Amino acid sequence: MKILSFFLRRSFYSICLLVVVVILNFFLLQLAPGSIVDTIAGEMGGISEEMKNELEQEYGLNEPIPVQLGNYLKKAAQGDLGYSFYMKKDVTEALWERFPATALLFVLSVVLSVVFGTFLGNLASIKPDGLFSAAVTTFSLAAHSAPAFWLGIILLLCFGIWIPIFPVSGMISMHLTAEGGTFWEYTKDITMHLILPLTTLSLIYLAHFSRLARASMLEVLKTDYIRTARAKGMPEYVVVFKHALRNALLPVITATGVRLGQVFSGAVIVEAVFGWPGLGQLAFQSVLRRDYPVVLGILIFATMIVIIANILTDFVYKLVDPRIKTS
Repeated sequence: MKILSFFLRRSFYSICLLVVVVILNFFLLQLAPGSIVDTIAGEMGGISEEMKNELEQEYGLNEPIPVQLGNYLKKAAQGDLGYSFYMKKDVTEALWERFPATALLFVLSVVLSVVFGTFLGNLASIKPDGLFSAAVTTFSLAAHSAPAFWLGIILLLCFGIWIPIFPVSGMISMHLTAEGGTFWEYTKDITMHLILPLTTLSLIYLAHFSRLARASMLEVLKTDYIRTARAKGMPEYVVVFKHALRNALLPVITATGVRLGQVFSGAVIVEAVFGWPGLGQLAFQSVLRRDYPVVLGILIFATMIVIIANILTDFVYKLVDPRIKTS
């Protein structure tokens, strides 16, 4: 009953938070200069005032902003995220078309950064004054300080142009798109396209998790029960990875839930740099086109990811440390 009550309470708070985020994002987009009508007019080389008014009436842009917001909330509550003025299709349909590419990049980058970052941080904590620990710290500071777009451009120049090992743009090569291929040919081609954007996004957050895991493990290794385990003559790897690791993981789990939103926003930049056909690239293109229903739909989608991730984080907390009560 406690778990059910906790889930229902968190679900209610999450819905309230989602509504607030939608309202704030809606008004922020309304404050941005220009509209989809201006974009269409620019691509057509200019349109008459009469045609402009007709387009605004067709898209509902001539109504007062509170009315537009009320209509959007009413449709969003029914699962309708609106209509893309530029692509001439439902926003939900456009998002689902791009979702697999973003999910592949997003999930793999989170898994790699958390797993390898935690592993490196734990190894560095065994001998905090050693050479390996200094190397991990230096790497973490350098990678964490690098902007995503700068790191992506550097990797693209090094391994896509100067040493052309990996493709520089897209997800699938043109010849496979035109001629088709086997499952393994598609898998190999997608993997080659994925390496550079995945490396860019993973390195930044791997650096963060390695620093956090190292600091957390060093704190846990100072506790009394760890000194007792060492006094019993247990091997150091048993002390670190069996006794200390579970408690040292708690801050990492917290940071993972909090950082998911930042990873998603980082994916927007990385996808724009590498032309990866996901939600990030769609968001970038939609902002330029003033296709605000698509932008708002992506923001709602990102908010839901963060909310769900934080709820799951609480459950994982309970699994990792049974001393933490659900209430």
